[in-house]
Amino acid sequence: MSPITEPLGPGLTRVWDMPEVLVDTKTEFQHLVIGRTEQGLSLFCDDDRQSTEFSQLTYHEALLVPALLVARQVERVLVVGSSEGVVSQISVAAGASVVDHVDIDRQAVELCAEHLPYGYITEELAAAVAHEGPVRVHYADGWQFLAEALERGDRYDVVLVDLPDERPEFAQHNRLYEEEFLTRCRSVLAEGGVVVCQAGCQTMWRNETLLRSWRRFDEVFGTTVYYGSDEHEWAFLFGLAETVPDTTARMIDRLATLPYQPKTIDADALRGNTIPPYRVRKSL
Repeated sequence: MSPITEPLGPGLTRVWDMPEVLVDTKTEFQHLVIGRTEQGLSLFCDDDRQSTEFSQLTYHEALLVPALLVARQVERVLVVGSSEGVVSQISVAAGASVVDHVDIDRQAVELCAEHLPYGYITEELAAAVAHEGPVRVHYADGWQFLAEALERGDRYDVVLVDLPDERPEFAQHNRLYEEEFLTRCRSVLAEGGVVVCQAGCQTMWRNETLLRSWRRFDEVFGTTVYYGSDEHEWAFLFGLAETVPDTTARMIDRLATLPYQPKTIDADALRGNTIPPYRVRKSL
């Protein structure tokens, strides 16, 4: 297969050599490739790198662990997207008794379980689809699932939205970044709950998505918490309905007692990575 050229920003691309391809297919929703790169087995959707064997845990812990630490409790978790299933597994390890994992692309989830050496394995996914255990997989539109959850009166301590980056052009998932969807996420929070969203890249040449996401979070939530991975190029936002002072101290205090002990985050990472980059701070 030809190398994958990943768009990074206006006039910028990154080329991934892929000497071995396991999957190259168009699902109902996206072009999906799983193959071997210098970072091990890797997942690409519409030419965007989603995860690699080498760096996936750094990404997934940065996405989820701050939410686990800032939420008042971790009993019920809702995951929208995140096809690999890693955050579902971490949530259970952190003490969640119910993890509803919603993904619109069944084929993508199944292919990840079949081929990636992280996240769900095929047997685990089958049990989750059958709702046999704490993880319950739903092949559904996240927008509609949230509407139905609100009608049922379901509440979650963590609502996690992990999607491909917001596109400047039309894309089906773009609506799941907007204020209306964030408001819908907030409406199903339990008391003290948190909404987390993959919010783009913090680098100065690609931070427009992060700035847009932050402004939306500030419109919807009483408190917005930032975590930018120091070893990955992605940033994440965490929204709490109420105003909460000194969330960094709260996370550091709870880190030692979290049932799941992260391998890529410690107290110093929490101190440093919750400070946004200079240009982001000055732009808000």
